[in-house]
Amino acid sequence: MTVRRRFTKVATAVTTSIARLILPFSSAIKTAMRCRLIPARWLLAAALFGASTAFAAAQDKGTVNPKPLPPLANPNDPELAARELFARRYLPAALPARPIGFYAKGCLAGGAALPITGDTWQVMRLSRNRYWAFPSMVALVERLSKKARSEAGWPGILVGDMSQPRGGPMLTGHASHQVGLDADIWLTPMPDRQLSRNEREEMSAVMMVRRDRLDIEPASWTPTHWKVIRAAAQEPAVERIFVNAAIKKALCREAKGDRSWLAKVRPMYGHDYHFHIRIKCPPGSIGCEAQPEPPASEGCAPADLAYWFSDAVLHPKPPKEPPKPRRQLTLAELPAECRAVLAAPDLKID
Repeated sequence: MTVRRRFTKVATAVTTSIARLILPFSSAIKTAMRCRLIPARWLLAAALFGASTAFAAAQDKGTVNPKPLPPLANPNDPELAARELFARRYLPAALPARPIGFYAKGCLAGGAALPITGDTWQVMRLSRNRYWAFPSMVALVERLSKKARSEAGWPGILVGDMSQPRGGPMLTGHASHQVGLDADIWLTPMPDRQLSRNEREEMSAVMMVRRDRLDIEPASWTPTHWKVIRAAAQEPAVERIFVNAAIKKALCREAKGDRSWLAKVRPMYGHDYHFHIRIKCPPGSIGCEAQPEPPASEGCAPADLAYWFSDAVLHPKPPKEPPKPRRQLTLAELPAECRAVLAAPDLKID
């Protein structure tokens, strides 16, 4: 296979993946891609626009005095964005724990909370109320925090967004994180003290990618970082870990010993100050839509990373016309079970 064909194949696969995860709800885009009606560069521009807004929002500061959202004038409006409904559910549904649907198109029944402070972890941006997940994901984050201390020497980890109490689409920040099987972990080690509430809302994570986007920032990146990512990837339930391509490049260069875990670490837009853990659908979870497993190779060959360091990706040309706002999912477009999740009484929290 020539380099040009290899590049085209990788670019097509990435564009398809982005269209599903960031613009997953447009049948017109999927049809156009299948029939080659829209040039790939146009789809890439739209994907980059959606990605940039999502990843920028993920680093936004919070507030120590969050106010409840105002009541909806017509919550039964069939055209109402589902994110408006899920954002107004402040506690989990009193139902058995279950991820429903796909990572970017679903909801969460019986969500469990990660305690906001542990010996080896602290939750950031508490005002977002996104420290909920499927119970096995909560347990995994707690385990990882202990491994970050024992294997990398960190005091612990800082935990970013997981899911909303009932999952579902979010008002800001993410296309995925909807079924309780995703979690963001900051690449900034937890300080050896308990952060104040204000610090958890105002503190920024450290940028790990060099200004030219071609490699990691050596003043920020240390050998301990790849050890923490490795600890996460070696968890059997983990299916993928998303990082910036510059971070993937550093992992490929620095990882020692058994390198099989590198196959799970996938380059993705953004993700330059945190890494994103995604676990598999739990065994027996009916209605959870699985994602195909990533290729078994390390993904470290020059051809595997060429797309991500191409000029088109590093310096994308602005579209001739501003991209239209992404159409938001309605409740009718989510799995039918999500209606019951929204309607269920609140889970009583001890």
